[in-house]
Amino acid sequence: MAELKYISGFGNECASEDPRCPGSLPEGQNNPQVCPYNLYAEQLSGSAFTCPRSTNKRSWLYRILPSVSHKPFESFDQGHLTHNWDEVDPDPNQLRWKPFEIPKASQKKVDFVSGLHTLCGAGDIRSNNGLAVHIFLCNTSMWNRCLYNSDGDFLIVPQKGKLLIYTEFGKMLVQPNEICVIQRGMRFSVDVFEETRGYILEVYGVHFELPDLGPIGANGLANPRDFLIPVAWYEDRQVPGGYTVINKYQGKLFAAKQDVSPFNVVAWHGNYTPYKYNLENFMVINSVAFDHADPSIFTVLTAKSVRPGVAIADFVIFPPRWGVADKTFRPPYYHRNCMSEFMGLIRGHYEAKQGGFLPGGGSLHSAMTPHGPDADCFEKASKAKLAPERIADGTMAFMFESSLSLAVTKWGLKTSGCLDENYYKCWEPLKSHFTPNSRNSAGPN
Repeated sequence: MAELKYISGFGNECASEDPRCPGSLPEGQNNPQVCPYNLYAEQLSGSAFTCPRSTNKRSWLYRILPSVSHKPFESFDQGHLTHNWDEVDPDPNQLRWKPFEIPKASQKKVDFVSGLHTLCGAGDIRSNNGLAVHIFLCNTSMWNRCLYNSDGDFLIVPQKGKLLIYTEFGKMLVQPNEICVIQRGMRFSVDVFEETRGYILEVYGVHFELPDLGPIGANGLANPRDFLIPVAWYEDRQVPGGYTVINKYQGKLFAAKQDVSPFNVVAWHGNYTPYKYNLENFMVINSVAFDHADPSIFTVLTAKSVRPGVAIADFVIFPPRWGVADKTFRPPYYHRNCMSEFMGLIRGHYEAKQGGFLPGGGSLHSAMTPHGPDADCFEKASKAKLAPERIADGTMAFMFESSLSLAVTKWGLKTSGCLDENYYKCWEPLKSHFTPNSRNSAGPN
């Protein structure tokens, strides 16, 4: 595979044209009477026309045929994709899933779309407010079909197997420990090279942003220049009546046939694009004295709600770093949170759950449900010598955190067969260390 090229920078106004057609971008205007190379001009709007300039998202695409050239949409089998949050009764328990099983290619061919499984979510698609967490489990590439999402943005986290993603803006190769965002309305297709698994955070009605840094200052966390945008690439490929465009609309899937590949954009410009990011580039901020800073210091991207400081969803990671805090219980503390926390593991061993929390699995701690380190982790960390230590080397855990109360789907609770019924037992060995006659304030520091 030839090395792919990218444009650097988050949210930038970019311009790109396939080098096979130099000068394919119109000069000085967006919509000339006749475009260079006799292309069609088409605008893709990711925000209302009247949004403030700082939040206005749109790109102009110059393509061989406009995307409107297709047969009518018809209902399409959506498998385990859903937005019905009332399938089963609410469950406030701490939930953990074993690694989700990938279907064997020798038994059944499953591509990215047919391998989408909704695990949990909340909100309403029609009012553009909410989110969903999906798991994708696939073993074959999408061939002569693409997907676009009318409901929201997909933040895709591959865990096993790399993804070659074709978009209207160009191609991206996304490997485990990288993420990508395919924003609302963008057509894309996914090639895989082995049995492949990952996680998706879908947000309705808003777009992901870099979090504000406040007292951190101008630098740190995910730096804008480390986000990569594909460069223009097109294929002028005829597929008479045989290319399927799949649309996710109001939580349902629909399909339309067309005669050509949708990846026929010769040039584009704008600030509404797909992008990818390597999690190894995250600049970690951490406590260097005592106690914990809040896990919000690990936020890569945020999708804001209308309430200041409250997110529809945050994407948070727990990367390799140094732990140096004095007089401090260093693993995550016991906690009850007004937010919902879904965690996944890309690789390695999460520090607070060395046992049953495995790569390709997940956990959900719902609003105000208590959680924290298991008994073994507590005992070891309470007695550990507090020397500087490396934390999470070879590990990458992440969290989808939301202000909404998430409902788990029937697939998540029952059909998947991956729910760990014994999760609660990791806290059962916790015992009282209460010494009413001795304050015993000195730790093993």
